Amino acid sequence: MQSLQAKASQWSGVDSADAFAIDTTNLFNKLGLQTFINLSTNFYNRVYDDDEEWFRIIFANSKKEEAIQNQYEFFVQRMGGPPLYSQRRGHPALIARHRPFPVTHQAAERWLHHMQLALDATSDIDADSKVKMMNFFRHTAFFLVAGDELKKNQIQPTPCKSGSSNHQT
Repeated sequence: MQSLQAKASQWSGVDSADAFAIDTTNLFNKLGLQTFINLSTNFYNRVYDDDEEWFRIIFANSKKEEAIQNQYEFFVQRMGGPPLYSQRRGHPALIARHRPFPVTHQAAERWLHHMQLALDATSDIDADSKVKMMNFFRHTAFFLVAGDELKKNQIQPTPCKSGSSNHQT
């Protein structure tokens, strides 16, 4: 069976080395907290105003302000800053936290579309950092798709037949 990371690389077109190039530079120190807040705000403004109803529905039960905070705190933590997300919400556990949502190939591509636009609109992020971040986002989006597909394809346990009373006397 192919690992989730391998599937993420295959489906995203981003190999693990490029996806995790964000670890070679402390992007939090380089960009600062406000840049991550701006990026997440720009991103979620786009998501909540999306023309595609099927995509907006995914976020319908989430408050935009909370989504923005969750995202920028995760980004800050993952990209070299303080563990803001874990301090407030516990371990990120991305697959488990995204389990209630339909994390499909189509949804990942739509999410990435908005993230690319948000990155392009965030002038405080230099071109090299944007490439590193987008590679990470693309790989991670398809990691979540792989996790969602694994969940859907898991074999459901069958009840134990030894407890039934089908024997003859």
